[in-house]
Amino acid sequence: MHRDRSNAQKPSAGPFRAVPGRPAAGCAPSMRDLPSSRPRRPRQHPLDSTHNYPLFQRLLGDSHAMADAAEAHGTLAGALCAAPGYRLEDWLAEILPEGAVPAAAAGELATLYEETRSALLGSDLGLQLLLPDDEQPLAERTEALALWCNGFLYGLGTSGAGDPGVLPGDAGEVVRDLTEISRAGVEEADGPEANEEALAQLVEFVRMGVQLVCEEIGALRPIPPAPPGSASLH
Repeated sequence: MHRDRSNAQKPSAGPFRAVPGRPAAGCAPSMRDLPSSRPRRPRQHPLDSTHNYPLFQRLLGDSHAMADAAEAHGTLAGALCAAPGYRLEDWLAEILPEGAVPAAAAGELATLYEETRSALLGSDLGLQLLLPDDEQPLAERTEALALWCNGFLYGLGTSGAGDPGVLPGDAGEVVRDLTEISRAGVEEADGPEANEEALAQLVEFVRMGVQLVCEEIGALRPIPPAPPGSASLH
């Protein structure tokens, strides 16, 4: 996507290392350097439904999308958190050339939009990130999580909510953490088992953190006025 990320916040401290093959955005933190207070929960497959990562990768590729599945879903989540009135058409215009949706992809994208909106704006903390499953290589899953976070930060920024310095409560700190995770790479010296555990914890941290950001941003929105003629409780 042709996006202006000049306002993205960079990590302010911590050791970083270069990631071979990553665009020249600088250096990336290894997974062991990222926020350590991870909730430990059973691993879950992202989006436990027929709407899975390979399907959306194929649909978006066939549609000449300007983002892959993970980044597109992150963008949707960020935009919905910042502006609950964000429409399906707005998202499609962001990720597809001229917002044109091939017939083969229309139903699946609409369902993903509705599932994500319901999860973020509901109260059951049901958001699942659209990421490759555990059978895929660790490096691919780490890259997808980084892209998901990058998309989320962009989506927040589309409605002016991407500056962690003005976000309420813990939301600003979560956004800073997501900025670091958006630049994460695999630390080979840690070994596969340690990296698998770190990635599982990061996915859960992102999932819960995104819902916290949405909740705290939502608390700032004015309560809409009651419709004319509605009764008041005394």
